[in-house]
Amino acid sequence: MGSVRKASAWLGLVEDNDERYYDDEYAEPAENGDAWVTDPRVRVASESAREEGRRIATVSPDGFGDARAIGELFRDGVPVIMNLTSMEPDDAKRVVDFAAGLTFGLRGSIERVATRVFLLTPADTQIVTGEPGGRAENGFFNQS
Repeated sequence: MGSVRKASAWLGLVEDNDERYYDDEYAEPAENGDAWVTDPRVRVASESAREEGRRIATVSPDGFGDARAIGELFRDGVPVIMNLTSMEPDDAKRVVDFAAGLTFGLRGSIERVATRVFLLTPADTQIVTGEPGGRAENGFFNQS
């Protein structure tokens, strides 16, 4: 499937007939009746933070199958920190490609924080860097 066709299928513009990237584990609900069970590799802030809209999720996926959790959190407007250090390089590349398409499609942004660690931010989120804006040349950190 070509990249344009994949993007169109992802956006829902055409029907996706390419099933090779989907895991069967998501096709059926869990045996206990709950369709989704919290994955211990996904951490989200407490309920009080949810009420005030100040949640950030950290996800450490083991494989490409965990990309769904990233997509669902991001789609719900939660900034996501992806830590891909424990993944194989090929799978990590696929997850980054997925995240890049996800952020593009939902008008968010993706930023590399460290080696194999990325920050996905929704469209309504402002990233504030730690760099001081107006520090003078002869400021506090000048040790000469």
